[in-house]
Amino acid sequence: MKAYLSVFRLRLTNVMQYRTAALAGVVTQFFWGFIIIMVFEAFYSSSVVSPPISLEQLITYVWLQQAFLAFVMLWFRDNELFELITTGNIAYELCRPSGIYGLWYAKLLAQRLASALLRCLPILGVALLLPEPYRLPLPANPLAFLMFILALLFGLFMMVSLSMLMYISVFVTLSPAGSMLMFAVVGEFLAGMVIPVPLMPEWLQSIVYVLPFRWTADFPFRVYSGHIGLEEAAVGIAIQLIWLTALVGIGRFAMAKALRNVVVNGG
Repeated sequence: MKAYLSVFRLRLTNVMQYRTAALAGVVTQFFWGFIIIMVFEAFYSSSVVSPPISLEQLITYVWLQQAFLAFVMLWFRDNELFELITTGNIAYELCRPSGIYGLWYAKLLAQRLASALLRCLPILGVALLLPEPYRLPLPANPLAFLMFILALLFGLFMMVSLSMLMYISVFVTLSPAGSMLMFAVVGEFLAGMVIPVPLMPEWLQSIVYVLPFRWTADFPFRVYSGHIGLEEAAVGIAIQLIWLTALVGIGRFAMAKALRNVVVNGG
């Protein structure tokens, strides 16, 4: 466990140094945030039926998505891990006394956390001061905010677990681009990153609700906005824990099986 914590601290410190890149990311995310909000604002102004989620809740959804993008995007990657697999340098990792799954999990967790810390505070701070209707509202009450924090953290752990499956798949495909494209396109759509889940057709929502992806982004953002009540949020957090346990178990099993079959050529 000490090895995992050391790796976590080192990667966190390393990524926190890239402040200029984070500033550029903040500007880009504000740009995309305004574009997305304006598109939905035009959509809502021409709608003839009552939408399943209010415009204020949707704006909250968008700003939280932009602020915590590093937590919820599946295409967030560590090229170093891809290179270890594809070049055969995984052999050096196998010589370490610690398990590869735990070490890689700690690296990916620290990388996402550091990136989010550098970007979320400026985005949230400015979004809270914007004029209506673009302002990010505060949560309804402190308990809703606490539920949001718990749901967001468990969603982060779930996202890292899902990302681990992407890296493990490269042992089989040997194609980082293919694995990342498959996971990112499918996973982010099902997580509500392209279209918020309440705006999806009912038949598609029935599929999304039985998969783990929505629990990483859609669920915590809707808890903050008040679209999901406190009782439903408590049940959802319990479901997140079940999914997290299952994903970590599947990942460890898949990693062990992949390492038993790995072949490293060369001197």
